[in-house]
Amino acid sequence: MEPSWIRTRSLLDVAIVTVVSFIVLWMSEVYLTDLWNLNSKGFSELSHRLPYWDFTNLWAGSRLAIDGHVALLFDVDAYRAALRGMFSPDLPNQEWSYPPNILLLGVPLATLPILPAYLVWTFGTVLCLWLAIRPLKLGALVELAVVLSPAVIWNSIFGQNGALTTALLIGGLAVAPRRPLLAGVLFGLLTIKPHLGILVPFCLLASGNWRAISAAIVTTVAVVLATGLFFGFDVWWLFLTETRPLMTAIMEAPYPQPYQYNAITVFFTARAIGFGLTAAYGAQAVATIISIALAVWLWRPGRQVSHQERVALTAVLAILATPYGYTYDTIGLAVAVAMLAAMTSRPPRLILAICWLWPFVTHYFTWRGYCVAVLVPLFLAAWMLFTIWTGSRKAEISARPSLA
Repeated sequence: MEPSWIRTRSLLDVAIVTVVSFIVLWMSEVYLTDLWNLNSKGFSELSHRLPYWDFTNLWAGSRLAIDGHVALLFDVDAYRAALRGMFSPDLPNQEWSYPPNILLLGVPLATLPILPAYLVWTFGTVLCLWLAIRPLKLGALVELAVVLSPAVIWNSIFGQNGALTTALLIGGLAVAPRRPLLAGVLFGLLTIKPHLGILVPFCLLASGNWRAISAAIVTTVAVVLATGLFFGFDVWWLFLTETRPLMTAIMEAPYPQPYQYNAITVFFTARAIGFGLTAAYGAQAVATIISIALAVWLWRPGRQVSHQERVALTAVLAILATPYGYTYDTIGLAVAVAMLAAMTSRPPRLILAICWLWPFVTHYFTWRGYCVAVLVPLFLAAWMLFTIWTGSRKAEISARPSLA
């Protein structure tokens, strides 16, 4: 079943797109101006840290690895001291939070000064995102809407990896039926942020895509071995025994913490409304299990759904399936919103506009005690599932032989 694309635009469509575009441009200008407005310590007025704050981890950690000090990444106090030596004695605390295989990407960047490396990383990962959505054949306007979305801009402002991880997830899902080996390679590379790929094995198993599964396993093994050969196999043990518990403690920290203001998962929402750890994990487990079940239903052969909708919905469900996710991880939602905006079976225009702009404004609501960001992926998933289900039912009814 192919999606029903809108072929004509009403005056209201043009007006809403124009208004939303102006809002995005204005907010982007405000955020970028504040980001690069530096105080006497060289810190951003927006983040009170270095303007490329999140990218400093990848660059500095890779720089330490180049200099033969990779073990410092897994010693919190030594890592912080090393970063302050690199950048500023007043640098706020930060931690290394990535699996060590991301160093394979970071080391080439760390051979450059940090600002050029940040620019290469930012524009390079957005280019990867554009290449990843190309196989979906959404059209030039929809593709442009994705790469210029508030989610992408917010991700790029801080040099995060959301554009790359979304490219690996959506790119792999997009090409899985026709190019399973390439899909498997992309999924293997997604192990730089494995919690965003929770649904991938279930999608591949449901569709019986054994070639993609094999390619993903081989790629993952190759990445693990390459990381060990370049940086020492101890990095994997140190990651499991030092970094993983540290990140678990950060995730389980009492609510609210400043970094939780951009959180968008069921787990963080449950913590925000007063759930204890056990109850929050229970709520997340329910969301994860439901997301897995829906992904399996969606990817089983014979389902009456377009491949574009299948991929976009899976990207939305991926956010609901993970306990750890922030607004810069929601670029997959931008793909779904842009696609829905170009379909006849779309939600109300105002709601789509709100979902589109949400990455720019969610922290304002969270600051005021309204942790409602998870409502965006919940709404998008519910709308798309209802549309797919009703479309499937209509197709089944029309396929039945007439009794006349």
